Amino acid sequence: MINKFIKKVLIVSCIATIGVNLVACKSNKQESVSNKDEIVIGMDDTFIPMGFKDANGETVGFDVDLAKAVGEKLNKKIKFQSIDWSMKESELNNGNIDLIWNGYSVTDERKQNVEFSKVYLNNRQVIITLVDSKINTKNDLVNAKVGAQNQSSAVDAIEADGDIMSKFDGGNVITFETNNDALMDLEAGRIDAVVADEILAKYYINERGKEKYKILKDDFGVEDYAVGMRKGDTKFVEEFNKALDSVIDDGTGAKISEKWFGENIVAK
Repeated sequence: MINKFIKKVLIVSCIATIGVNLVACKSNKQESVSNKDEIVIGMDDTFIPMGFKDANGETVGFDVDLAKAVGEKLNKKIKFQSIDWSMKESELNNGNIDLIWNGYSVTDERKQNVEFSKVYLNNRQVIITLVDSKINTKNDLVNAKVGAQNQSSAVDAIEADGDIMSKFDGGNVITFETNNDALMDLEAGRIDAVVADEILAKYYINERGKEKYKILKDDFGVEDYAVGMRKGDTKFVEEFNKALDSVIDDGTGAKISEKWFGENIVAK
């Protein structure tokens, strides 16, 4: 009798557990962003010039302006939310944010976890020198003092490019806290070249004076920036891409780019 009672309790417990799991699975399924009036964009608010807090604490940047323009085309409110950038895909898929939009590079690994919009910026790891420098190609970096931002993708790109780093003066990259610091040392003649994201480089060069620098044709690799959305939300991806195309086609994207970089670098 006791055994029968225990069996009944176990069966009821199993059914209850299955029911809870089914409800949980159902609740974890996010609705399409197409159905929302407000879009929450996750960002690292220290990433100059894409999205950052200015001296007044306002969220500004190229991506911020572009997101607002796309939001107008979609007739949706835009909210920017600071997140731990290392947790961005989890924040997206848990429904805490609706988009990842802050200099987000397209990679095969990320394609497994998110839907990507069309590419809106093409990025390279560029080589920057002073305008009168004798360095004109990557091969000219032999015995040169080369700088880059500490723990940046520029350093990773240099290290991945064969044994070229071993041929630099000192056999290493000279690292700086910021790209601006690196450009200051370049101007002062303490280093011969800087390797940096083209997007960031163009911003800082525009701020410091474009006439001082030249960007070589050679580079240390290319990457694309796009917007990350929840996997499977193909309806919103299509709507988003149409809105983004509209912002680019009507010239708004070019104006935003010229504001931040001094030229139009938006991908078509």
